[in-house]
Amino acid sequence: MQLLLNVIWLIFGGLWLALGYAVAGVVLAITVIGIPFAIASFRMANYALWPFGRRLVDEPGSGAFSAIGNVLWLLLAGWWLALGHILTGIAQCVTIIGIPLGIANFKLIPVSLFPLGKRIVDSDDRLPTRG
Repeated sequence: MQLLLNVIWLIFGGLWLALGYAVAGVVLAITVIGIPFAIASFRMANYALWPFGRRLVDEPGSGAFSAIGNVLWLLLAGWWLALGHILTGIAQCVTIIGIPLGIANFKLIPVSLFPLGKRIVDSDDRLPTRG
């Protein structure tokens, strides 16, 4: 079922969302200061491309730098990406088949606003370890 949802997701919005994250990552990577933000953006592009069967968890040990970085991210790129998730989620919820995809988009809004201090793990992992 996860494969089917991921393929439908990819066709009906996931590719465009992943491209949005990738473009934000390329723009942020232009400066040395933006490289940590670019890495977070590329990580989110990977997750936005194939989200079903994976989840985001808090990175242990992320602290004040992550919080400050998230505020900068919100101002530089986060609100644009969150707006993309909102608009795509609303469009997907128009059809019954698209409702699970729309809900997945709405679940991605908080992490699109504050991605630093998060990592992607398989949904099957009970206690994710750093790897």
